[in-house]
Amino acid sequence: MTTENINNLRAKILQGIKMSYNKLLAAKQKENGELVISQKGKIVKIKAKKLINQ
Repeated sequence: MTTENINNLRAKILQGIKMSYNKLLAAKQKENGELVISQKGKIVKIKAKKLINQ
């Protein structure tokens, strides 16, 4: 693989991750749910309504 191919693949993967995160966030906001994330090594529950779509 060339460097250009690797960069294109990386960009597509990152775009897919962003799309799936936004879809998950929208679904959780719709049902007034929580997301469980790791923040500074601790597990934290955050209401989805407090997060902004990116």
